[in-house]
Amino acid sequence: MWMSWFARRALPAMLQRGSSVMACRALRACGRPGWAAAPPPSCLASVQLRGQQTLVSASLPVARHGVRHARALDEERLVEVEWEDGGQSLYPFTWLRDNCQCPLCTLQSAQARSLLFSQLDVHTGVDIVQVTDNNKVSIVWPDQHTSVFDPEWLRKRCFSPVARQAMQEELFINERYYWDSKLRIPTADFQEVLHDDKAALAWLLALRRVGIVYLKGAPLEQGQMARLSERIGYLRLTFYGHTWQVQDKPMANNVAYTSGMLSLHTDYPALHFPPGVQFLHCINQAVEGGDSVVVDGFHMAEQLQREDPEAFQTLTSLRVDFTDMGTDYCDFMVQSKNCIIDVDSEGRVSRINYNNATRDSVLDLPLHQVQPFYRALKAYVDIMNRPENVVSYRMEPGDIVTFDNWRLLHGRRSYISHPDKLRHLEGAYLDWDEVMSRLRILRKSVHGDV
Repeated sequence: MWMSWFARRALPAMLQRGSSVMACRALRACGRPGWAAAPPPSCLASVQLRGQQTLVSASLPVARHGVRHARALDEERLVEVEWEDGGQSLYPFTWLRDNCQCPLCTLQSAQARSLLFSQLDVHTGVDIVQVTDNNKVSIVWPDQHTSVFDPEWLRKRCFSPVARQAMQEELFINERYYWDSKLRIPTADFQEVLHDDKAALAWLLALRRVGIVYLKGAPLEQGQMARLSERIGYLRLTFYGHTWQVQDKPMANNVAYTSGMLSLHTDYPALHFPPGVQFLHCINQAVEGGDSVVVDGFHMAEQLQREDPEAFQTLTSLRVDFTDMGTDYCDFMVQSKNCIIDVDSEGRVSRINYNNATRDSVLDLPLHQVQPFYRALKAYVDIMNRPENVVSYRMEPGDIVTFDNWRLLHGRRSYISHPDKLRHLEGAYLDWDEVMSRLRILRKSVHGDV
């Protein structure tokens, strides 16, 4: 299976997958009667680059799916498609009419629906279902409108649980590789990422799967964050600007702009929608200290859920106040309420929101929940600070670290700077929407529309 291949070839054996296994199941289900899986997702392999472990994408061959037979099941209001490999798929009448691909119903240049919902008969029947000479599924509706569907388009949108999960994995790449202190951070070359689509795709896939990627060889001057962001789309503007300079500053408006230790945290939980991805470029390093630390917050949340379910429940249900105020790009006074651990509708961890510096003294909880909250947060922080869970690294001038700010918690050890060698990092944010958009475009460019 492609997942185990990736883990074996590209990352240390100790890496653990998240709870999702939909892609593997989808591959196993291909061709099984009664199931129709989407084409298998891209496979990831590894190559050596500058003596470091890095990730490069490679594609699996995609099988073409032919239609053997199609018919209407009028009582169930479904079209049944039987595939040449023996599998079957069922499609509701209403969904098929809603997604007619003809020029009257779909603006092809934008792949956007032109059919108005007010014009859709949600109780429509069908008059004729047949397989055309060129092996497409044709449907004639009661108003004599005709829809023709490509078999590959239909197969990818099959409503079976396996196919739906596989499509969601292809669209959103939800599979994660969990790690601890043994992680070897995936590494790539800055210039190659800027100029080679395969290298850029490998970078973003690793960023999504692992959560952190190192880029080597950037010029020792400001402006590289903007260049890197242009490879994706655009930077996210915050109250600290499009980019921001991490340096010792008098009357610092952020604890990062001091030489003190920074405990493990995510950036900007004081916003209701914190930035998804963070870039940090080392222009000058401190004479002494300043090493970076990072942990896999999703992995730590999984450990908390296993070791202390009550604490996990507390941190996923109680919303905590965060605040940030000052003057930078402009003056600001932001306030938010976030759970420390966000979970999605299926109970999977989707985002960590934790910064002890900006956790507000306002705590909008009933009295009886205050102590349980503190106990739960202490349990989570203790797990994060276990030596076996923490990865330490020292950025050198020209290094860029890119990481998932929704998943990883990062920190810094205190440092000493000399006047002639001040520590200087340039930072920037992007949102996951922009990153995933570029990832999909690169995947299509490199591998075709799979």
